[in-house]
Amino acid sequence: MTRCAVFGTGSWGTAFAMVLGDAGCRVTLWGRRQELADAINTGRSNPDYLPGVELSPTVRATTDPAEAAGDADFTVLAVPSQTLRENLARWAPLLPPDTILVSLMKGVELGTAKRMSEVIEEVAKAPAERVAVLTGPNLAKEIAARQPAAAVVACADEAVAQRLQAACHTPYFRPYTNTDVVGCELGGAVKNVIGLAVGIADGMGLGDNAKASLITRGLAETSRLGAAMGANAHTFAGLAGMGDLVATCSSPLSRNHTFGTNLGRGMTLEETMAVTTQTAEGVKSCRSVRDLARRHGVDMPITETVVEIVHEGKPPLVALKDLMSRSAKSERH
Repeated sequence: MTRCAVFGTGSWGTAFAMVLGDAGCRVTLWGRRQELADAINTGRSNPDYLPGVELSPTVRATTDPAEAAGDADFTVLAVPSQTLRENLARWAPLLPPDTILVSLMKGVELGTAKRMSEVIEEVAKAPAERVAVLTGPNLAKEIAARQPAAAVVACADEAVAQRLQAACHTPYFRPYTNTDVVGCELGGAVKNVIGLAVGIADGMGLGDNAKASLITRGLAETSRLGAAMGANAHTFAGLAGMGDLVATCSSPLSRNHTFGTNLGRGMTLEETMAVTTQTAEGVKSCRSVRDLARRHGVDMPITETVVEIVHEGKPPLVALKDLMSRSAKSERH
């Protein structure tokens, strides 16, 4: 039986632990709070994030990171992206030397502008061949309801990607492999920023033409950044690119879309954060994505606009006017 550790008892960490359990793995789920771990072990569900969702008998929870890490074949990291470095620094000494480290996080680190796999490689001192990424249109509540979904498992080592694929393949969860880790991670990180933009447009009462334009031009921004960083252009036409972008920009289950909608309706950043119970990764990552684009000399006007609205207090109506009045250019620019 494949052994897995999942660090993070939020909705996505718990949902993926459920997937692994349903696929026949033995899963240890780590969380900070003993009362939640006890509830998972006695009630077979996570009452805080996924109430009523029954977990496989092979999934158990603990607050002891050493117990979770144990002899895990796969160590899955499902914490907010901006907390990864600090958390992993504590866990790294406990991890088996040959465990495969799997990132469920979709963000870019503030300050360093590093992708999550780069942070993992640096902190855990792991080679790229031992670091994998799972991404795609994976709304946690739909997967927790065991509704059909597809995903991408990416690793520089194709054989490792195939091992992870086998470990999480169920009748309702269909993973595909990819070796383009850069492209897969950029797709997951930038789509959160575009999701904020589309949410803002929805909150402002803009129509479907505006939303379709933001989604399409947002994908163009992602593709330009990916090209500058050596990603495969085909990645952005697949599940990690267009697939994840469509789900995030169209679903009321999307945290980033919901956050943006509240901003577009006139709420301040502080008011929106006060009513947001789970992490909307794009809120912080929009600045690091912008920094990454500037480092590579890539023009990303939608990303720049989101940063201006979210962090610099620019009114959405003014931002919209400025975005629409930019100089005309070729669509391929």
